[in-house]
Amino acid sequence: MSVILPLLFLLTACSGTAVVLVRDPVRQVFAIAANGIVLTILFAALQAPDVALSELAVGSAAVPLLFLVALMAVRNQPPEEES
Repeated sequence: MSVILPLLFLLTACSGTAVVLVRDPVRQVFAIAANGIVLTILFAALQAPDVALSELAVGSAAVPLLFLVALMAVRNQPPEEES
């Protein structure tokens, strides 16, 4: 267990950095979902199953889904005409 935790912390830092560095909004949503999965694994390794389940539901599923719906709604709107 002593080797797993530093690796999970490093993976968490890398996935968080990827969220910040990705420029395309759709890819950024997928990076957020991947970050949520990494955090879920980290919380499970830290023996916090309730936090891990909450992170799995919210950070890996609900928030990325809402972001994708919002992005698709914004992209499907016709451009406003200036008068």
